[in-house]
Amino acid sequence: MKVYPPLISPEELMALKKDNYLILIDARFGQDKYEENHLKGALYVELNSQMSHVGENAADGGRHPLPEIQAFAKVLGKLGIDRESHVVVYDDKSGAMSAARFWWMLKALGHKKIQVLDGGMDAAIKAGYPMSSTIENMEEKDPYPAEAWSLPLATMDEVEKAAKNKEQLVVDVREAERYVGKMEPIDLVAGHIPGAVNIPFAGNLDKKGFFLSPESLKKKYQQALGNTPPGQAIVHCGSGVTACHTLLALAHAGMEIPQLYVGSWSEWSRNEKPIARE
Repeated sequence: MKVYPPLISPEELMALKKDNYLILIDARFGQDKYEENHLKGALYVELNSQMSHVGENAADGGRHPLPEIQAFAKVLGKLGIDRESHVVVYDDKSGAMSAARFWWMLKALGHKKIQVLDGGMDAAIKAGYPMSSTIENMEEKDPYPAEAWSLPLATMDEVEKAAKNKEQLVVDVREAERYVGKMEPIDLVAGHIPGAVNIPFAGNLDKKGFFLSPESLKKKYQQALGNTPPGQAIVHCGSGVTACHTLLALAHAGMEIPQLYVGSWSEWSRNEKPIARE
């Protein structure tokens, strides 16, 4: 069976344009962007309504909690995605908003043919991929067969215990300024989870917005994790979206995918949990 690596280059995507099994997904934030212009043939997926179950209380699951699995299965069916589909997803933030999240969700359902476009929409445009403003539609299929998320998740209580456990590691992928508490542009309180280490997701990329090589990322994360196996690490961000960028980076490096704390800082900071600033 062919192995599909987590990333696909713009040139590789160009070669797939006539693949009947290809389903191209635009995961940028803001449907107006999609309606104005997108990669030809791409379907739109929205973070808040289709990749999340956004409730009124972010203290219960954070700002972007995962949707009910059957609800997401229906979204995939409406997009025409079944187990044979070759899905490629992109955004305009090198995977951080929200292509990596969509990748994680499909992979967590056991889907094999799911890849993120390396370099994002801009790289595809530079490579000559055609653009369109046509609202694309696919023939709907039955809901995707799904029963549970198969990739590891961590709860807020598990994160609190892990942060105190020398055999585990909690990784905060937000910008350093947010981690140390100098600024907080989105959530109510600045700072970080005591015991968490800061490894900003932006460090997964080179200056052109492409992911570093698997070898470079493996070396980087082996040094950062130290004696902690990736499976004993828990990764979080502000609301469980950009954390998936680091999970994607580890998968690209050929390493085990760590646990995802979906509630992230948006949940932790609203629950009277201890907060560190430094």
